[in-house]
Amino acid sequence: MLIVGLTGSIGMGKSATSDLFRLQGIPVHDSDSTVHDLYAGEAAPLIEAAFPGTTREGIVDRSLLSPKVIGNPEALRRLEAIVHPLVRRKEQDFLKLHSGRNARLVLVDIPLLFETRDPTSFRAIVVVTAPAHVQAERVLARPGMTREKMDTILAKQMPDVEKRRRAHFVVDTSRGFDVASSQVAAILRCLAAP
Repeated sequence: MLIVGLTGSIGMGKSATSDLFRLQGIPVHDSDSTVHDLYAGEAAPLIEAAFPGTTREGIVDRSLLSPKVIGNPEALRRLEAIVHPLVRRKEQDFLKLHSGRNARLVLVDIPLLFETRDPTSFRAIVVVTAPAHVQAERVLARPGMTREKMDTILAKQMPDVEKRRRAHFVVDTSRGFDVASSQVAAILRCLAAP
């Protein structure tokens, strides 16, 4: 089974690109979605214990958690020490499930792949990109997002130019759905070649 990693900085269009792979019948493990599920489930009591007052009705409230970790590297490390192993376990369960189903290829969507993982554990890396002005426009349109918050997030991420340099494949989401879909189809054809 080929395990392909997908990554890209905030606002680049990773979710939309993952959906394009799904439309081609490729199983996708979405790390962001997994975190959302964990925040509403098994991670919530662990995060509440480490960061009191960050849950409501047993679910992590990101608006309460964010001020406790943004700009605080030690707090962020504590949070990651709780969440990352749980996400990895869910990823391993996903890989085991699809290996048992004899899937030829699966996609693992990891926003901080280069920052937190060994990229050599993937058969190929797909980087999702867009010009900086498109990225900023997308990110700043999100509820509650500010330029300062965006800059803080980007400071923790490898620059887009470096991610593209390390990629096996690049999908540019700034040129529309049809172009990105064609790029995904070309990647899958390449990966299917003997």
